[in-house]
Amino acid sequence: MILTGRVRLNGGVQRDPETPVHLEKDRIVVDDRAIQRPPKVYLMMNKPRGLVTTASDEKGRETIYAVLAKSGESPWVAPVGRLDKASEGLLLLTNDSEWGARVAAPGTHLGKTYHVQVSAVADEKITRALVQGVRNADGNLLRAKRASLLRSGEKNCWLEIVLDEGKNRQIRRMLAALEVEVLRLVRVAVGPLRLGDLAKGAFRALTAEEKLALDHAMRGRRS
Repeated sequence: MILTGRVRLNGGVQRDPETPVHLEKDRIVVDDRAIQRPPKVYLMMNKPRGLVTTASDEKGRETIYAVLAKSGESPWVAPVGRLDKASEGLLLLTNDSEWGARVAAPGTHLGKTYHVQVSAVADEKITRALVQGVRNADGNLLRAKRASLLRSGEKNCWLEIVLDEGKNRQIRRMLAALEVEVLRLVRVAVGPLRLGDLAKGAFRALTAEEKLALDHAMRGRRS
């Protein structure tokens, strides 16, 4: 479109695709229609188990965008971090790439809280090992910020694990190193933002208060 002269920049035809523009100041017109930056969108989703956190999948597996499509709305948003196929719970999505990068950045140290069902009756030894650090098969030291027992049954239990650096499949890798099998893994909070009663497979916009609380938490962690 640029090369064929359909795009005007500040009133003049611009045929160089590499011309820099400032979206806050410059006026861009395509086919006599001014384009505008889309409004920023901040969503939270209760990701169901079995979906992959990507826009498309080479194996043909259903992705998180199927949840957006079923609602009849399809704003272009990208996931903030990832939840693997077998994991579920709170997933943030946004078209504000800078904000999303700050939330996901390990250096922000924004706590992510998970409820994890394991095939063992955990004791203080396991929770203490998670916090002190566990070396996985590759020799990397992985540790949780906090770990505690939520509830216990005869053959399994639920743990609450908080990470502030979230490496790939970190919880599964730590527990595997302790020879503990993960049965379910649900992210229930990102910083002060809680999953709450959002139905599985549903999504909604963050409230202004929720967005402000996340921003405040990130500023506090940087200080």
